[in-house]
Amino acid sequence: MSELIVEVARSGFVESVHRARVHVVNAQGSPVLVHGDTESLTSPRSAMKPLQALAMARCGLPLEDELLALACASHSGESFHIDGVRKILAGVGLDESALGCPEDMPLDRASRDRIVREHGAPARIYMNCSGKHAAMLVTCAVNGWPTEGYLRPGHPLQRAIRATVEELTGERVAATGVDGCGAPLFFVSMAGVVRAFRRLPVAAPGSPERRIADAMRAHPQWTSGTARPEAELMRAIPGLLVKVGAEAFNAFAFSDGRAGAIKIVDGGDRARTPVTVAALRAVGLDAPELAGLATMPLFGGGEPVGEIRVRQA
Repeated sequence: MSELIVEVARSGFVESVHRARVHVVNAQGSPVLVHGDTESLTSPRSAMKPLQALAMARCGLPLEDELLALACASHSGESFHIDGVRKILAGVGLDESALGCPEDMPLDRASRDRIVREHGAPARIYMNCSGKHAAMLVTCAVNGWPTEGYLRPGHPLQRAIRATVEELTGERVAATGVDGCGAPLFFVSMAGVVRAFRRLPVAAPGSPERRIADAMRAHPQWTSGTARPEAELMRAIPGLLVKVGAEAFNAFAFSDGRAGAIKIVDGGDRARTPVTVAALRAVGLDAPELAGLATMPLFGGGEPVGEIRVRQA
């Protein structure tokens, strides 16, 4: 199956294209839209965070509501995110010095500018994965596992996460790498990611799977940021669960079993949202809110002069 083409059109001319792999299934789990090779190994990056958080919840992670959503987050570093990470750590007597993620600045521009104005510096807590890392440390603490070396693949925490990934994807992890935050990165297929995401919102109320899905859907700004496209989608579309990953990966699911994953082959993030909209429409979603996200505007001199769009057949 050929890859989906995304056009970058400026002033009436297509000046660039992106190619996307797409795997979407209906409520029964049958494929309804497949583009590209979705059975080969891929790197879902932060789209795996709900599965990592699920493993931690099964191991006794004592978080609920917005803090559980923050454990699944690629957050923007807004003030409420930072306060939330500190609250997670303080629950087991730790502070941000225990975080194993690298130093960074917030993704949110206003937050980053404020830190610069105040002569601040990059810090681990500003890194977009700090909520996940804080939750990992708490999971270690409540289980009596060492917090030192919690990112090593052989650590009990990472073994539990790997087992959960294999269970939900229905695949053996074929390779292990290192994510940008330093955590182990498990390579599986896009089809496997879709199988895993289907399991979260369809689970029984109160189960660890459902708690993850419900927390993310109830607090979408905590899993990303106030103005991020994935938060906008979850606010606009009742029941939708969405999680993005670096290098233009995205995965979603609904409570009735519809689910999908998309990957922009060259990692071009600007093409991710139009392709996600195309995937959502493939499972029958035609919400008016999608119209404004089906194309992304291009500007010249501050004025719109083109768009990023999925090529129509």
